[in-house]
Amino acid sequence: MNNINVVLAGQPNVGKSMLINAVSNSKLKVGNFSGVTVDKTEVDFKYCDDISCTDYNIHIIDLPGAYSLTEYTIEEKVTKNFLKDGEYDVIVNVVDSTNLERNLLLTMQLLELGKKVVVALNMSDEADKEGIEIDAEQLSAILGVPCIKTSAKENIGIHELKEAIILVSNQSLNSSKVIYSDTVEEEVERIVNFLTEKKYKSETTYREMAVKLLQEEPNMYQDMHNKPIWMELLPIIRGSLNHMYLHYETKDIDEIFQDERQAFSRGAMLEVQSVRLAVKENMTQKIDSILIHKLFGVPIFLFFMWGLFQLTFEIGSIPMDMIDKLFGAMGEGAIRIFGDNELGSVIADGIIAGVGAVVMFLPNIMILFLGIALLETTGYMSRVAFLLDGFFHKFGLHGKSFIPLVTGFGCSVPAYMAARTLKNEKDRLLTLFIIGFMSCGARLPIYVLFAGAFFAPEQAGNILFLIYISGALLGLVAAKVLNVVVFKNEDEPFVMEMPKYRLPSFKLIWHTVWNNAWMYLKKAGTYILAASVLIWFASNYPKNLHIIEQYENKIEFASNDETKNDLTNEMKQKLLENSYLGKIGKATEPLFAPLGFDWRLTVALEAGLAAKEVVVSTLGVLYALGDEVDEGNSGLVEQIKKNIPFASAVSFIVFVMIYLPCLAASMVFAKEAGGWKYLGYLFVFTTVTAWILSFIAYNIAKGLS
Repeated sequence: MNNINVVLAGQPNVGKSMLINAVSNSKLKVGNFSGVTVDKTEVDFKYCDDISCTDYNIHIIDLPGAYSLTEYTIEEKVTKNFLKDGEYDVIVNVVDSTNLERNLLLTMQLLELGKKVVVALNMSDEADKEGIEIDAEQLSAILGVPCIKTSAKENIGIHELKEAIILVSNQSLNSSKVIYSDTVEEEVERIVNFLTEKKYKSETTYREMAVKLLQEEPNMYQDMHNKPIWMELLPIIRGSLNHMYLHYETKDIDEIFQDERQAFSRGAMLEVQSVRLAVKENMTQKIDSILIHKLFGVPIFLFFMWGLFQLTFEIGSIPMDMIDKLFGAMGEGAIRIFGDNELGSVIADGIIAGVGAVVMFLPNIMILFLGIALLETTGYMSRVAFLLDGFFHKFGLHGKSFIPLVTGFGCSVPAYMAARTLKNEKDRLLTLFIIGFMSCGARLPIYVLFAGAFFAPEQAGNILFLIYISGALLGLVAAKVLNVVVFKNEDEPFVMEMPKYRLPSFKLIWHTVWNNAWMYLKKAGTYILAASVLIWFASNYPKNLHIIEQYENKIEFASNDETKNDLTNEMKQKLLENSYLGKIGKATEPLFAPLGFDWRLTVALEAGLAAKEVVVSTLGVLYALGDEVDEGNSGLVEQIKKNIPFASAVSFIVFVMIYLPCLAASMVFAKEAGGWKYLGYLFVFTTVTAWILSFIAYNIAKGLS
């Protein structure tokens, strides 16, 4: 006969005594815990499970009621000590279904112990009378442990509870799904990554170790103190604690984790509980009734986001233009210093231009993360994720995916960085893969050029709106496809912390903004330099001296400036056509021929891998108009009308809308996704998708025209 030792733990007045009677239907033994006068209730009974009909001898100990695992009362001390040091197989956490949020505070602490747990949602009959409905299956998925609705009074769910105890006792221990705020999870991940890199051997999971170290659990510190790894680990723990102290404006670690548990409990309750009857609201609930209102919540958030993007891309454009001019002047200075030769060109057009492309986005990133930090530290961001999760969940996305996706309409670089607020790897990767479908500002000149060439001015605005909306809808469809085909795991329910509303701390805001800005410079700047030089090399080599000599002679004997300018532009066209980039474009032209592209459109697309801004100027060079043209240039518009069929133009726009983002964004994507292989996956995914959809668009447009 198999023996199972079970402990009943719960807050006072949750019906543990009635439940133990209902479960065992046996005579109770009452005594005292060792060394104290606190009652110790025990019972033994036999049970045969439904599946294998194996006989079990189940021994249950009813622990004293405790609001939390502290030592404020003798009962709490007894419960805490027994749960930490006692011998048992399963904890049955008895929860009052009419007070779910408060009871989940203890549930979190029990899950943090790293033991096998079953949650009994007791008093479910009383909850029904009060109009409270709890989705036990959803709560089970959130906590990672079985949650059974029970009523000791009405004998509801008792059999199911026994079966759950048997099932959990026979299973291997699985880590619970306790989720903390982004701040704490970031520090947990930091410690886990260090232990992983060191390949530290431990019977405890790295996550459990990290949480206990951050909670300053004495036994864990004592155990680690004598290990060789401690000298390296200690500075990391200190840094993590200092970050948490800064965020919470307190050094009381118990208070910090109490706030974390309250936030989790409230978030879990909101996820699984619905109330049919009206209840009196507190101030937080009154604010939430407006900010996460079914009708007004989304418009309010859209207004906030509109304001944030106005700041990001309107105010941010001022320092961006200044930085652009600064690096332009530096490039001209480099030409003057090193001469108009190979060295001057690589420094000016390769190195300085590449670094400038990174630094130019810094103001946008700092403003964006300032706004995001304000939304997060006030507690509003969690509400937004909760509000939008229902819609995004249909496409396999997380509610928090909204921020990086909307940011993608401005620039993919900060959008990829904004995705780090998603802590679940699957959610983050899925979001990262579809950000590119949101047309960034750099693609706008291309859209304006082609819309101006093929549509009347009064229709151009509608066409632009259609392009942007189509890209967003395609992104959602792509997310659904990826979720079904690539990310085949079942959608995991999640709980978003619901912290109290509070005024943001200037120190915390600055810490967040500065860290993100510095991380961006480190991540993007280290790779963009080499890649920029590579693109420069591909578009400037090999040096076709005979072409240069031929045109320089023509330019020298030209009769007027207009002719000289035309010849200079024609020379640039020939040089680009015969460069490595031009040769690659011509070599790959057959791949794009089914889409209606000639070699010029192919070269323009490939140049756009460096920066979408250069697509228009590249077309200007290829049509012998020079590289100073923009989307409003009438000569280029006429060349587009004359040389590109309407169906090819539609196909080209669709391809631009979907394919790989610019070089800077691609570098950031690779770092945020976790490796270069993901950039390879993104390249294949976006290119294949763009090709297929462009092919479809080309043939439809060709049939209609």
